[in-house]
Amino acid sequence: MIRIISVAVAALALTVVAAPAQQPQTVRIRGEITKVDDQLLAIKARDGTELAVKLADNVRVLAQIKATVADIKQDSYIGVAGFEQPDGSITAFSVHIFLPAQRGVVPDRHGPWDARPNSTMTNAYVESIVTAADGEVVMVKYKDGEKRVLIGKDTVIAAVAPGDKSELKPGAQIIIMAAQKQPDGSLTAPALYVGRGLKPAM
Repeated sequence: MIRIISVAVAALALTVVAAPAQQPQTVRIRGEITKVDDQLLAIKARDGTELAVKLADNVRVLAQIKATVADIKQDSYIGVAGFEQPDGSITAFSVHIFLPAQRGVVPDRHGPWDARPNSTMTNAYVESIVTAADGEVVMVKYKDGEKRVLIGKDTVIAAVAPGDKSELKPGAQIIIMAAQKQPDGSLTAPALYVGRGLKPAM
């Protein structure tokens, strides 16, 4: 009996050790860097909130640079922020062209987005591009479906490029897709985008 109880306790202990760690809560932050103190960024969010965000030791910095619709090619992997129309198509207000290395890392998907009220984000592969009277019509495909995307003259187009921590300075416009909220309430950024001469519109 003692041996049976001992084995059961040991099994329970192994179960506890093997339990997956709880994932930290994440928040998306858009704004302007107002101060840099070593690994700590002071950020004025677009809603006026003042935030302090610590950079992870291995923080990944990517830049967004100006691009045009001509930079969007067949089989490009792009992110489309826009508004879904009654027919299911998307009117894009922002398109960013991912780096080849981000293919398969940034998941392809379509769903709600928080850049503007009632907006969506579609990460997908370009199947075709056709010039229309009111812009470019791009057919994109993701794992659960496909979308017809209208890119007009007011759509902001950017390309993702390798970035560097030296670009994180006062005045820089940034977006942190998933800042991690720590148990003490502080925020840590494992990765972020910095606008190189532009404000990330996504």
